[in-house]
Amino acid sequence: MEFHAKHLPADERKAVTVEAVIALAATKNPGDITTAAIAQHMQLTQGALFRHFPTKDAIWQAVMEWVSQHLLGRIDKASEGIESPLKAMYAMFTSHLEFVVEHPGVPRMLFGELQKAEMTPAKRLAQTLIKAYAERLHAIIERGKSVGEISTDVNTQACAILFIGTIQGLVMQSLLSGDLQKILLDAPEVFSIYERGLRSTL
Repeated sequence: MEFHAKHLPADERKAVTVEAVIALAATKNPGDITTAAIAQHMQLTQGALFRHFPTKDAIWQAVMEWVSQHLLGRIDKASEGIESPLKAMYAMFTSHLEFVVEHPGVPRMLFGELQKAEMTPAKRLAQTLIKAYAERLHAIIERGKSVGEISTDVNTQACAILFIGTIQGLVMQSLLSGDLQKILLDAPEVFSIYERGLRSTL
């Protein structure tokens, strides 16, 4: 990806910086991405970069804000207007995986932040993202119980944890294999197994 960031307005410069970090994270360990590497990728000096972000932590915080806004927006749009709770969950499932395929640096960033021992602003945002995601799932699962699609014996919290964990597992497998597209091929059967564990027998 080529960036022409030297003469952009401040807001656009910040957005391009976020894009640069996500692009770099697709091929590098996020922990190894330096401000010098970001500036070089954007064809800027570090001084120009720090005029918009006072610290590296501020850049990572902006990245996590972008991820949260775009991922939650993606799953909300995917499930909007779908009456069947299970079909809405499948739409969320596939749209999340499509988001990962489009932005492979994102899961690397999330995994990296959540593994940190210290509580950074970016880690706090990553935790908030997971919490907001789980809250959406809780609401859909409870609706599924109320309309008879999901067994009332299912533990809602465990169901939400497994949903997110299943996506994380697929993403991890794809990162290990180096074939991100494979997750889109595996997704239907994997979700089918997950769904069978939730369905009401009534």
